[in-house]
Amino acid sequence: MISSRTVLALVLLGMARHVNESLAQTHVLVVSGVGGDAQFTERFTRWGTDLVDAARQGLGLPPANVAFLAERPERDPRITGPATKERLEAALRELADRAEPGADVVLVLFGHGSDREGQPRFNLVGPDVTAAELATWLAAVKARRIVVVNTASASGGFVPALAGPGRIVVTATKSGFERNATRFGEYLVQALTAGVAGGAGSADTDKDGRLSVLEVFQYARREVARAYEQEKRLLTEHAILEDDGDGKGSTEPSATGGDGALAASVFLTAAGAVVAADTADPEVKRLYARRESLERRVAELRGARSSMALEVYERELEELLVELATTNRAIRAREGKRP
Repeated sequence: MISSRTVLALVLLGMARHVNESLAQTHVLVVSGVGGDAQFTERFTRWGTDLVDAARQGLGLPPANVAFLAERPERDPRITGPATKERLEAALRELADRAEPGADVVLVLFGHGSDREGQPRFNLVGPDVTAAELATWLAAVKARRIVVVNTASASGGFVPALAGPGRIVVTATKSGFERNATRFGEYLVQALTAGVAGGAGSADTDKDGRLSVLEVFQYARREVARAYEQEKRLLTEHAILEDDGDGKGSTEPSATGGDGALAASVFLTAAGAVVAADTADPEVKRLYARRESLERRVAELRGARSSMALEVYERELEELLVELATTNRAIRAREGKRP
C-alpha cells in the first residue's frame, strides 16, 4: 500500500513538473537598441540586463529561453548578440521555430524610436526596423500569446501595426509625435525587479504575489507621471496598452473590459505557481488550482469576445472577475497574508 506521505510527494512532484513545463513554454527576447551616446547606451544596456535577470529569476526560465541583443555585445556575457536588424529578424525566426502553439512570447525593446512619414521605427545598430517589418516577422510566431513592449520614444505607431488576437502591445508613447527620450522602461524594470525580490509592493495591486502585464503597465505609467510631476516638467510621454485587437490602445486599460482584460491574465512573475507547488496545505492547492482555472476561463472568454453580444460578454466577464477576486482573497487569508 502506498503511504499518504508518498502520495503527497507524488502530487507535489506532479505540480512542480506542471509549473516547470508551463515556464519552459515562455520565451523572452530583450533588445537594447542603439543609444546614440554613452549615457543612453549604458542606460539601455542596464535595463536590458536587469530585465534578463528578472526573467530568469522571476520566471525561472532556462537560459535557452531568454535572448538579449544589445549595441555592444562584448560588454556583458548575458548579451547573446548584436542589436542589428539582421540579428533581430534571425532571433524571431528562431522563436518561430522553437515556440509551440501553447507558448507565450515576450518581446521588450529599450531604446530610441522615430516616426518618419508615417513609418514608425525602432533604432538599431545599422538600419532601423519598422513597425511593418516587425509585424511581418512576428506573424510567423505561432504562440498562444505574444506580448510586445516598446519603451522607445515615438513608439505609439507600433500599436496598430502589431495589434491582433492573442496580442498585448504596450508602448511608452501614444503616438509618433512624442519624440523625447522616455522614462517608461525604467519603471517597467523597477516593477519586475522588485517583484522578483519579493517586494512587488504597489505594483502588485491585487496582492496575489504575482505581477500581470496590466499591473506592470499601470505601475510604470503611474511612476512616470509621478517623476515628471516631482521634477516640475511637462509630461511628454503617455503610455498605452492594446490587447483587444482593434489597434487603438488605451492610456487607462482595465481588467473589466476593453483593453486590459487579456493583460490582466498574463503574468510576468510566477510566485503564485511556485507557492502552489511547494505548499503542503491541500486547501491552498485547491485555491491555486481554482485561480488558474478562472484565469484560463477569462482568457478564453476574452478570445471569444468578437463572437458574443456585448452585454453577455460583459456579464460573464464580471462574474469571472468577481469570483477570481474572491479566490485571491481566500488564498491570502489561508496563507495568513494581509487582505
